[in-house]
Amino acid sequence: MPFTNTKESGLESLIVKWLVEQNGYEEGTNADYNKEYAVDETRLFRFLEDTQPKEMDKLGVFKSDAKKRQFLNRLSGEIAKRGIIDVLRNGVKVYPADLIMFYLTPTENNEQARIMYEKNIFSVTRQLRYSQDAGKLALDVCLFINGLPVITMELKNQLTKQNTENAVRQYKEDRDFHDLLFSFKRCMVHFAVDDATIQFCTKLAGKDSWFLPFNKGYNDGAGNPPNSEGLMTDYLWKDILTKGKLSRIIENYAQVVEEVDEDTKKKSVKQIWPRYHQLDCVEKLLYNVKENGVGKKYLIQHSAGSGKSNSIAWLAHQLIGLEQDGHPMIDSVLVVTDRRILDKQIRNTIKQFMQVKNTVVWAEHSGDLKKAIQDGKRIIVSTIEKFPYIISEIGQEHKDNKFAVIIDEAHSGQSGRNSANMNLALSGMATDDDADNEDKINAMMEGRKLVSSASYFAFTATPKNKTEELFGVPYEEDGEIKHRPFHVYTMKQAIQEGFILDVLRNYTTIDSWYKIMKTVEDDPMFDKKRAQKKLRAFVEGNPEVIAKKAAMMVEHFHEQVIAKKKIGGKARAMIVTASIPRCVEYYYAINKCLSERHSPYKTIVAFSGEHKYNGAEPALTSAGLNGFSDAKIPKEFKKDPYRILIVADMFQTGFDEPLLQTMYVDKPLYDIAAVQTLSRLNRAYPGKDEVYVLDFANKTSVIEAAFSKFYRTTILSGETDPNKLYDLIDHMEKHQVYDVSDVEKLVELFLSGAERDRLDPILDACTAIYKQLELDEQIEFKSAAKSFVRTYGFLGAILPYGNVDWEKLSIFLNLLIPKLPSPRGDDLSEGILSTVDLNSYRNEAQEAIAIKLEDTDAEIAPVPAGSVGHVVEPEMDLLSKIIMDFNDMFGNIKWNDADNVQRQILAIPEMVSKDKKYQNAMKNSDAQEARTESERALQQVIFSIMSDNMELFKQFQDNPSFKKWLSDMVFNITYDPKNDKKLAQYTRKEPD
Repeated sequence: MPFTNTKESGLESLIVKWLVEQNGYEEGTNADYNKEYAVDETRLFRFLEDTQPKEMDKLGVFKSDAKKRQFLNRLSGEIAKRGIIDVLRNGVKVYPADLIMFYLTPTENNEQARIMYEKNIFSVTRQLRYSQDAGKLALDVCLFINGLPVITMELKNQLTKQNTENAVRQYKEDRDFHDLLFSFKRCMVHFAVDDATIQFCTKLAGKDSWFLPFNKGYNDGAGNPPNSEGLMTDYLWKDILTKGKLSRIIENYAQVVEEVDEDTKKKSVKQIWPRYHQLDCVEKLLYNVKENGVGKKYLIQHSAGSGKSNSIAWLAHQLIGLEQDGHPMIDSVLVVTDRRILDKQIRNTIKQFMQVKNTVVWAEHSGDLKKAIQDGKRIIVSTIEKFPYIISEIGQEHKDNKFAVIIDEAHSGQSGRNSANMNLALSGMATDDDADNEDKINAMMEGRKLVSSASYFAFTATPKNKTEELFGVPYEEDGEIKHRPFHVYTMKQAIQEGFILDVLRNYTTIDSWYKIMKTVEDDPMFDKKRAQKKLRAFVEGNPEVIAKKAAMMVEHFHEQVIAKKKIGGKARAMIVTASIPRCVEYYYAINKCLSERHSPYKTIVAFSGEHKYNGAEPALTSAGLNGFSDAKIPKEFKKDPYRILIVADMFQTGFDEPLLQTMYVDKPLYDIAAVQTLSRLNRAYPGKDEVYVLDFANKTSVIEAAFSKFYRTTILSGETDPNKLYDLIDHMEKHQVYDVSDVEKLVELFLSGAERDRLDPILDACTAIYKQLELDEQIEFKSAAKSFVRTYGFLGAILPYGNVDWEKLSIFLNLLIPKLPSPRGDDLSEGILSTVDLNSYRNEAQEAIAIKLEDTDAEIAPVPAGSVGHVVEPEMDLLSKIIMDFNDMFGNIKWNDADNVQRQILAIPEMVSKDKKYQNAMKNSDAQEARTESERALQQVIFSIMSDNMELFKQFQDNPSFKKWLSDMVFNITYDPKNDKKLAQYTRKEPD
């Protein structure tokens, strides 16, 4: 009675049977295989004789064994030197013959090329006895093309309690990479396969072999999804190894690249095989363009560690190869990036492909782009900041061209006027001197739109709402139009697959306690909210406070990073500071600590511009302090004795240093800035198994919220409402700063190229009216004007219909806003710092925790429109009271379970507000009576939560200052109808 073969051989039979019966492979035998040269000799010579008989006659290999050996020696030597990929692409010269080793995928309507392509012989041999020395050693599966080995596979089966890891171990321990078949570049890739997962390696090196996942991903993470029609890994033989897909990989993806270490000038050679998500992404993009034509938009959310540079290079190369009816679909691919290195990576990728020569150019200066297109350059790379100026050179001459625009880190490259200038030029609607103003207005409106003559491919790891709405795929759900990326490789999957490290796994917050004291005899009044903010900044920037933090950082770096030989003793650290003055203070404080402990290590400091330290001359620059230019910082940071980089804004995005292992954060971080800053740590490196974050400035809840948006697929929850622009116009027009005639006249003059002395009188008259407004009116007008310009700049790119009046108003406001002085109310906290001094300060590291992220797709809100500022009334209080409240919040209490206390405190006001007697007192009694009822209700609430939080109950009972602070806070929030303002004031930081 037959049973299902659940052994390893059953999986082997399944794969071979499908390849032979469904995919047109031939099945080879050990008798066909020549162990000495690692070729399927039978099929190699059959292919050459069938396709190139005249060339083979020149060689005489069928007439003499010596000639055959001579040919096989030459072929083997070429594979060893150039690699199997290049031999397949470019053939082999064996005097006096020139042999094609693989016929490439035919182009449309090329019948002869199709006939020759079909003469390629794809074959598979199971249980291949490959070794000359150990005759019984057998490889599970080997794939050949025209007799040349291209892929090996070791198979395992979970039903026999073995998996992919066992296959990997077999490659590392049992397959000698000195055997010819397993030597570097002899095959393209080696697969370890079981019924659930796949790993691959392009260079076997014993225990140093580096295997990578080749899985689809499941639930935005690692692994593969269940497959209702077969094994979870059958996509390997049913899709990847099909003749068409494997041919495309050989022709357009797999490659050998030479890399040069800029410091040592040492060369290294790598063989590249695409990861699954890279191949899947590029193939789907190409298919979509082929099917739908030029003019679509695509958002690709690929995490750090996704190999984005290769994905962009492969996409750019193949876009210029797309044809329709024998003609190129795309004339030029424009790659917009903020990374100069990408140009080199694209060149290295594309130069491997024989059908493309001299195609890539770097457009750095004005005129470069125009010349590149005229010279027939197909791929032009430029930086984000230079691109708008370069693109304007295209003008009318290329309005019939089709473009593809690939934007690297889209959220920084496609905004405002940059995109308008780019789209205007691409559309061929650049206005000339003969155009009237109506033509110019229409051209400007069109310039804001993504033009139909270009396809846009936006790559980013952290898509903002604007990016999602501009490039994402729209779909309807629950009556809302939402947007999602076209393709996703998530942070979750990158972490689980080991391509980046989890920067939230060892997260340590540093709690601080400090007290200040009054240094004047009298007790003046100050604006409480502004005063609290200034006092916090005063304390955090105090040299004594920074010195204590610096000591903690240096101690941690030496005891936990250096002493534990992180990254083999090569680990680096970064200190992220909140401002340039704070950065300079840290530079001196850290150096002092290093000197006192006789440390062999040194710091590098990085900030922009000049800074007068303590007001002294000359002003300091980071280049002056370091002794080398800022441009050399990344290179010098790799060298000893430099180990600690202290930064203010610089190097918090785009800085790719795998040796960075620890980060000390003393700067509030929010949203994308938090993700981008902390992600400087996530680059994988041999021996880098974990990273450390010590955070002096942020709560874990804020960091968790920021990362949760980008951990899995990021979805835009709705679309921006263009009607909000009408609301903003209403807010502006009621103040009568300008009228329609002002807008019409100014725009007419501006578009006609009038001199400044004709424009300024109109703007100055409007500014004079603005200055006469009350403070709250100035705030409302200017904030509405800025909101209009910002929102219209975005909406103009996506709205199907233009609005001439909006375009004119946008031009007018862009010229007017710079002339409007910032509304300045009286600073009623001014002078408070001269009345106080720091009494005491201490800090303490909490236990390191792993911040867990929600395992669901995250939704981000659409671009806000219609926001208008307003005056916040100052709340005056005595200096002594402000100091007491400040010390109550930051100086007295050390909570054991701070997060639980925080949650309870934030919930208390709502609980108190539901008390019936208190509600009645608020309606029918005076403030004093309401206050009494508030305190009674608070007492009851504290008792009711006692079982959940004894720590909070004890402080309320035993600590009079805390009890008073909590009572004041609860009453002010619940009694005052403007409680939103007061809630923000009190929940900025809860008592510690």
